[in-house]
Amino acid sequence: MAVTETAAPPVAPALVRRTPPKAVRRRRFLVAVADHSFLIAATIAFAFPFVFMILTSLMTTEQSLSPRLWPSPFQWSNYTEVFHQAPMFRYALNTLIYSGLATLGMLVSSIPAAYALAVLRWKGRDVAFLVVLVAMMLPPQVTIVPLYSMWAQLHLVGTLAPLIIPNWFGDAFSIFLLRQFFLTIPQPYIDSARVDGAGELRILIFVVCRLAKPAIAAVALFMFLLTFSDFFGPLLYAGDEEANWTLSVGLAQFRTLHAVQWNLTLAATVMVLAPVILLFFFAQKAFVEGVTLTGVKE
Repeated sequence: MAVTETAAPPVAPALVRRTPPKAVRRRRFLVAVADHSFLIAATIAFAFPFVFMILTSLMTTEQSLSPRLWPSPFQWSNYTEVFHQAPMFRYALNTLIYSGLATLGMLVSSIPAAYALAVLRWKGRDVAFLVVLVAMMLPPQVTIVPLYSMWAQLHLVGTLAPLIIPNWFGDAFSIFLLRQFFLTIPQPYIDSARVDGAGELRILIFVVCRLAKPAIAAVALFMFLLTFSDFFGPLLYAGDEEANWTLSVGLAQFRTLHAVQWNLTLAATVMVLAPVILLFFFAQKAFVEGVTLTGVKE
């Protein structure tokens, strides 16, 4: 019995990607540059001050006072000289204590408040939310004098406590932002947890907080950056106690003492800005996602 051999299916020829001519590639590049010309110009405008600051921080004192833009030679010792001229480590530690405790207190107090305003049903909830909105729109300068008088009577002026303690009682903007995000969480998730016997605290921790990670990361980043760069608060309450100065106050004093040494001043500025820039780049995804996903659902 003869065995019939089946013919192998024809193999399609491999597709060879042709390289476009040089003129076409040049035209595509020019079109892409034209389409993004505004973004390119804006990037250069925003990046130039940072580049100028970094280059000046690497100059000698004589070069920083001259019209030269490029350091020659690079004076890397400026960064170590900053630590010899000012206790930057102490300022950084104070800043981290202030920012860390303020951010932690804001999360501990604002998340339950936002949950109560968004999920729970209770009499007076709308009035309480209106109070939050009023507190958010109230200029901080209005309450400066009575608050300073209160902290002075408590003998806490000269420390960072007046800046940290209020955040443990909630932040109006954070409560508002978290409430708006909590409103977008599907109600069946919360109802299912209640049917399973979970209490409100357990629902908040294991259901709502897990679904609201982008919003929580966004408000935490907001608060950390706000307190990290805060100048008025530390100057007002801890201005007379150098041991409690933050980086912003210490940098202002450093600039006053080294008014003509722009290389040292800008070197200190670069070191103060570097943690903020790195934090934003690493947390940019969570920051943008938390803000864009915050709805206005009622």
